[in-house]
Amino acid sequence: MNVAHAATTGKPGPAPSVDAAQAIVPDRILTLVVEGVAMNMPEVEAESYKRFRAKVNSLAMQMPDRLPEADKLAYIRGIVKEFEGYRNTTDATVRDRQIGWRGLTSNLLKELFASLGVDTASPEAFPLVDEIPRLTTVEDIEKFSHWLSEFLHPASGAKGAATGVSAALRTADRTTSNDNSAGLRGGGAAVEHVQRLKEIGSRGFVAIFRLSFLDVISDRFGMDAVQDCIMAVSAYLNQSLRSNDAIYHWSDASLLGVLENRASQHIATAELSRIVAQNREITITIAGRAVMVRIPIEFELIALDQLKDAEDLNRISGHQAVKW
Repeated sequence: MNVAHAATTGKPGPAPSVDAAQAIVPDRILTLVVEGVAMNMPEVEAESYKRFRAKVNSLAMQMPDRLPEADKLAYIRGIVKEFEGYRNTTDATVRDRQIGWRGLTSNLLKELFASLGVDTASPEAFPLVDEIPRLTTVEDIEKFSHWLSEFLHPASGAKGAATGVSAALRTADRTTSNDNSAGLRGGGAAVEHVQRLKEIGSRGFVAIFRLSFLDVISDRFGMDAVQDCIMAVSAYLNQSLRSNDAIYHWSDASLLGVLENRASQHIATAELSRIVAQNREITITIAGRAVMVRIPIEFELIALDQLKDAEDLNRISGHQAVKW
């Protein structure tokens, strides 16, 4: 019995068609499914997601319930096309972001290696840089992070190039005291010196002197020999530079020089090239006997006016070292 009809007319009416009820209910279910799926699509890019949701919601609300099956199928295909378009847009966005982040990570790693004097083409460093484009899963990234950490901070007693990298990171000297192996004031004093020069507008350059083969000397003769080498090189540089220049202890494998009153970078480069080219063997005492060693020196030259402020010294990287 049709209850609504009976209530208004007092007479029983015909029951609703089962076919009509079945035609309405599936369409309503389909509308809810479309809205639910759209709501749970990932929001990768805010604007495209907003446009997608508005379009799908609009189409879902217009879902016809009495169209012929052929027309209804075409209508549903239009909604499916909106989902496909959003998926393609999202895939392209994710792909572009991955390419961008991988490129940025690769550049940052190269900058880090350059600041530590590590050749990115070396057998130890190249696999790390080369691996970045293949990092696709969380597990890949975690393994890479562990690998990079071991390279930069190897276990005690580890040998090879990574030891030098680790030393450069662990023993960066940013103090102002002179209680280091070279007997020089630390990098903190260099920052203060550069700050004073920039405040008065002085022209000059900062030179980072990197000392090679100290890891080999450490492995063969011990840290006392390394300290003797650093002390000898610092004495040689102090003797060779001008009296108003200053040398500071920058790390266990590098010294920093502040060069004042140089007319041009060309002149400063020529001067330092001559100094490092004349670098000769030094004599150190190992177990009571004299040993002759030669410590190759590389340098990086940065003009004071290229530094935004003195703290930029702590972020020096990417400059090409002049090798001798």
